[in-house]
Order: sequence, then structure tokens, then C-alpha cells
Amino acid sequence: MGLGGYTGKILRIDLSRDTVRVDALPREWIHQFIGGDGFAAKILYEEVPGGTDPLSPANKLILATGPITGTLWPMSGRTVFVSKGAQTGIWAESHVGGFIGPELRYAGYDVLVVEGKSEKPVYVFIEDDHVELVDASHLWGLTTSEATMKIQEEQRDPDIQVAAIGLAGERLVKFAALIVNHARAAGRTGMGAVLGSKNVKAIAIRGHGGISVANHEEFVALAKRAQERVRVNPQAKEMGKWGTWILTAVKQEIGELPTYNHRTGVFSGWEQLSGDHIRPRYTVSDRACFGCSLGCKKVNYIPDGPYAGTLEEGPEYEGLMAFGSVLGIDDYPTTLKANQICNKYGMDIISAGTTIGFAIEAFEQGVLTEEDTGGLKLQWNDRDLAIRLLEMIGRREGFGDILAEGSREAARRIGRGAEKYAMHVKGLEISGQDGRTHRSIALSHATGARGADHLRSLVTVDQLGYEKVAAQRWGSDKLPEIINPYTEKYKATAVVETENTYCIRDTLIVCWYSVSWPPIFWMNDFAEVLPIATGVEEFGSVERLTEIAERQVTLKRLFNAREGISRKDDQLPERFLKEPMPEGPGKGQVVHLDPMLDDYYRLRGWDLKTGLPTKDTIRRLSLQWAT
Repeated sequence: MGLGGYTGKILRIDLSRDTVRVDALPREWIHQFIGGDGFAAKILYEEVPGGTDPLSPANKLILATGPITGTLWPMSGRTVFVSKGAQTGIWAESHVGGFIGPELRYAGYDVLVVEGKSEKPVYVFIEDDHVELVDASHLWGLTTSEATMKIQEEQRDPDIQVAAIGLAGERLVKFAALIVNHARAAGRTGMGAVLGSKNVKAIAIRGHGGISVANHEEFVALAKRAQERVRVNPQAKEMGKWGTWILTAVKQEIGELPTYNHRTGVFSGWEQLSGDHIRPRYTVSDRACFGCSLGCKKVNYIPDGPYAGTLEEGPEYEGLMAFGSVLGIDDYPTTLKANQICNKYGMDIISAGTTIGFAIEAFEQGVLTEEDTGGLKLQWNDRDLAIRLLEMIGRREGFGDILAEGSREAARRIGRGAEKYAMHVKGLEISGQDGRTHRSIALSHATGARGADHLRSLVTVDQLGYEKVAAQRWGSDKLPEIINPYTEKYKATAVVETENTYCIRDTLIVCWYSVSWPPIFWMNDFAEVLPIATGVEEFGSVERLTEIAERQVTLKRLFNAREGISRKDDQLPERFLKEPMPEGPGKGQVVHLDPMLDDYYRLRGWDLKTGLPTKDTIRRLSLQWAT
């Protein structure tokens, strides 16, 4: 079989020089990294030196796809944006669904690299071989949706795929997002601020080509089987009906629904934020990403009340958490309105909501006063306050200006012990989980390359009842400890394997539900489809794929090491380490992180004292060039 699955091209746009260049995709990159996250990690490490200001022209924004993006494989529409994080100052990646990744491939490119800074506002327009920087002065100040529609109108093509920033990106809100297809957010780590710092309003792409795989007949047959597997998957069916709202009840049941800025894991108003409550009252339609038969995205409408007339896609579970339980708000219309504001301005919902939660608790504890907030009285379950603060953050107005820096930097500027109430890891706010009642997520949050991360390694065996399946993988002797959410033993084993598996998922790039369930079977699926798609026979080995994943994880660690990241930074807020869970199934639990870190570093081949890759590991993974 010949090499398939790749266009073989990297498109480079230098904004400072107003130049465009197309490079050949090195074949050795394919063998070393497969695609997606891996290609981006290679580029970012080699081309963005340590100490680079994330908001300087020297930083780069990378849009990367994988060898299956845009093919017949189910749910193959995801893509990844990678940069040095505006919010964190370290490795940053943000994944998004929709259609923009496939469109880049149809235009003829595997990777897009945007560098430098334009002298005036522009948007990048790509249509096959035609690449242009278009004056965007008239778009500056528009919402993400307004900018998207305006670009499609100007180019006379409603099928153009657009990733746009809003006012938050223009004003360099540190957790500004890129919004794709009006409502799909590449939200985490501040990709919108990076693009805004370059004076780029949007990236617009239209392609008219196709994608060839190495063995078309076998690939089509395998894709059909995968589609059928999705159709009968009970978890996929539930996701298609309820979206990620199904998690609200699950998290409440196990005591892991972050409430009042992560003080506790149960919320008395959780039912108002559950799928059973939301769908029959507010949902008007389902939406899907490229190649998806589930339609887990929900469009919702508020018929009455203070937010009557609000029509918006979302929010996901994380939005219900960020604008609901974290703020003590038990009102779904408020969460939908908040989600709409974040989409309009282009802001990450997790960071926005959790940063507001930080401010409310700091105010409650007397660290902040009305003098600091410009006369605002911050309190829990204040719906009007949440909406007002989001608008202020998006515009960087008044007290919103300091909150626009994110909770870590806001706490540093406030001082007076405010850091105690900032729930972040490495500058990235903690998402909708709690390590006290789910130890594997505690380790995932602590070690994540981009900070508190729930999507690069989320172990769900202990939550979703796959004990028998897991026993086949990890052994019946380890299983009782692995599935016990309140122990640290063997959690590193599960986290490392899950992280490796998700890493390959994000090189392809595909959605969770396009492969077998549970995730511990995914590597077998990847080893089956990759050789057929690419023609690279070595990809048919799970051991080979595991090595590639280890290379990517370690390369990201080496990138962070240049920025001073080490074991001292693989930590959690003291709340999770010293404040016992006050109620619920996990009452009395705290995280004992150090034993899990020791196990994790040992399995990764990283030094136990520093948390940095050893020379032997660097040599084994052929990463000598990155030291």
C-alpha cells in the first residue's frame, strides 16, 4: 500500500512579512508522531524558543489535523489549535469539533501555521491554493457570530468554515477562545488572545479537494463497521439524546459536582441543571459535527423570564458546572445566557465561570471588598451578577479587567491571601471534577501538560462500571484499587495508559464515540484503522502506537521544562490536599498526591525528584534533538 491519509503539505502564513509558503510534510514526522498533536508539538518545540512572550509576534498558532480527519470514519471532524498559552505561558492545546479541520484538508493542507503580527486587523482566507490576508478593520469589534456571517457574505459562500475571535480576543482576555461554527469553542488556554495579539480576527477556510487513503475498499468497510458500532453503543445513544448533560446526575451521585468554587461536590439545585429538566423544557433541535450520527450538541431556547428569547447551542456539562453549581446558581436559563455571552465574546466557559467563583469566595472571606470590585457586592446564587461580570470581563471593564487575567494572575495582583481561593493548576482553572472523590482525575489535573486537564487523561472505569473489562487489561489483582475512587494505589497505571490512548486519539483526530467503548479498547481500534488509512504497517502495532504516544507526552513535558515547569508545579490547590470533602459520598476525603506522582514519573521514565524526563527516556524515544 502507498502512503495515504495525508495531503503532505504544511501551509505557513507570516503575518509580519505578508508572505505565504507551502512546505512538504516530512515523512519522518509521520512515523514519529502520526499527526495532530504530534505534528504541532514538533513545530512548536523547534520554532518557539523558551521564554517567548505568548502574546508576541514570535509565538505561533498552529491548526493541525490527522490522517483520518475529514474521511468517512465516523466523527472525524475534530481538529486542534496549539500555541504557547496566553493564559498559562506553557504548552497549550485546544480541541474543537465542527467542520473546520476537514475543510483545511479539502483545501490541501495537513497543518496551518500562523506566525508574526499584522500591522492592521486582517482575516486569513484560504481557498485551495488561494491564500490571502483580507482587511478586517470593519470586522473588529464584531461578535464571533457576526464576523463569521460577514466573512461568508463577503466571500459569497455559506460553506466557508470560520474560526473567529470576539471582543475578548481583541482585548487579550487571557482565556479568550476561538469560536468555530458560531458555537463550537477551542476554549482552553487562550487561543483567542494569541490570535488577537496578531491582529487576526478570523481564519476562514474553503476546500474543494478530497482525501485519499491507502486502501480505500478496506477503509470504507471498516468505517461502516465503526458507524454501526456507534449506532448500537448504549453510551453513544445516551449522549445523542442528552448530550453531556447526563454527567450532572452522575457527578452529583458520586459527590463530584463542583459547587461553590469547588468547596464541595454536591449541589442542592442539581436537578435544575440535569438533562431530565432541560431537554423537555428548552431544547429545540440537535446538532452534530462533521461525520457524526449522534447529534450530541443541543440548541436551546428560553421562552420566558429575564432571558426570554435567548437561542443558543449549549451549554455542555462544563458550562452547567461553571455557571451553575460553581456559582451556586440553580437556574438553567442563566447558564444558557452565560454560555451565549461567552460564545459572543469568545471566552472559555470553564475559566470564566471558575474565575468568577474565585472572586465570589474571596469577597465572602473578606479578601476582596466593594472598593476592589467597583461597588459590586459579590455573592453566591446571584444570576444578574454572573451575567454582568461576564460582560465586564469580555470588555475588560472595571473589575472585569482583573478577572480577564484568569484566577491565578488575578489572585497574584490582588494579594492578601487571595491565592488560596484560585482553583487552578499551572494557571488553568480546574474543570468539572474533584480529585477528592476521584483520585485518577486528581493525578490527571496535576500532571496535565496544559494545566488542569480532564480531556487528555480521564479515567472512567471507576465511574461507569467497566470492572470486568478493565480486569482483562490491568489484572484482577490491581483492579480493586484502580476502581476504588478513594485510593491512590495504581492510579498512575490507569492514568498513564489512558493518557497514551487519548494521545493517539488526538493525533488521528477523532471523537470519543467513533471507536469502541470503553476507552481501554481504543488502541486496538487505532492499530486496526491506521495501517489501512495510511499504509504505514508499523502503525498496526499497539506497542508502536504506545511508543509514539510516550514520545508526544514527553516532548510536551520538555517544552514545559524550558519554561521552568517541574515536579513543584504538578500540584493541586490546597483545597484538594488539605480540606476534606465536607459532604456526600466522598465526605472526609483528601488527595495524597505525592505517592501518585512518584508512580506516574516512574512509569513515564521521568526523574522522581524533578519530574523531568531522564536521559535514558529521551534517548529511548529519540528526542535527543529536543534537549
